[in-house]
Amino acid sequence: MKDLLFKKIKEYDTIIIHRHQRPDGDALGSQLGLKAALEYNYPNKHVYAVGDTTKKYEFIGKMDEISDELYKNALVIICDVAVAHMVSDDRYKLAKEVFVIDHHKNDCDITTNFLQNTDAVAAAEFVASLLLEENFKFNEDIATKLLFGIITDSGRFMYGDDLSKSLLIASKLVSFGAKYKYIYDNIYVESIEDRKMSTYFSDKVVYKGNIAYIKSEKEVFDLFPVEFNDISRGMLSLMSGLKEILIWLNFTFDKEKNAIIGEFRSRNIPIVDIAKKYGGGGHLNACGATLKDWDEVDKVIEDYYNLAQENK
Repeated sequence: MKDLLFKKIKEYDTIIIHRHQRPDGDALGSQLGLKAALEYNYPNKHVYAVGDTTKKYEFIGKMDEISDELYKNALVIICDVAVAHMVSDDRYKLAKEVFVIDHHKNDCDITTNFLQNTDAVAAAEFVASLLLEENFKFNEDIATKLLFGIITDSGRFMYGDDLSKSLLIASKLVSFGAKYKYIYDNIYVESIEDRKMSTYFSDKVVYKGNIAYIKSEKEVFDLFPVEFNDISRGMLSLMSGLKEILIWLNFTFDKEKNAIIGEFRSRNIPIVDIAKKYGGGGHLNACGATLKDWDEVDKVIEDYYNLAQENK
């Protein structure tokens, strides 16, 4: 499948790159890193990155605004997601051909042109490895974007089944000029208002046995007019790194979907099967699910509580 993808990349003059909604660092890093690599190695091609935006990560690059007409004879590549309903901008369906590059433990319901590497800690790592195998030329911009994706999805190289490979690829990206200090200065420095918000949510953490969790109703966004991911994923770190806590969970009401988004993390304990039980998925130690109501949330909490008890 890899050979077919790069054959198609050579054939098409227009390439449009998508990723999942409400992008995290890896979604943007893999998408924008791939775009930059294709532009650098094929300067005569027209390459675009599309999808919703987030102010938090504007420093790594911006999205393109394109017309529907461009899709008619375009190749679409979707990064960091293999599930159709999670893709940002469903115009990918208008493309002539579609490929998916993902590292999650989910089946693909978008296309049969599916490149999957669940050993990669990030989609950006998978993209980087593919580009390296194909002897692509790298520059500082490409390397920085891909390293950004790897750093964020690995939790600063804390997660991953084979970090030796992740670190090797990261070192190659640094050798190509990746601005790692620029990345860290932008994602691990916060404002006073951000710190106040963290303090508020720290007081909302519930500790139960060896798990911790936060429940956030829709009204929380009246208190903090921030982007959804700033609370849904952003507050997870408040519960990590605690000696007694093996599994930590964050549940945030999503007004757009009229549902509750659950984000689940663990230290060493595989937790993805419970996420799949509730229609979600992801990685062994980092996953999530969309839940219909707070009663279902309580069932998830109970399942993870029992799992932690069995593994403490």
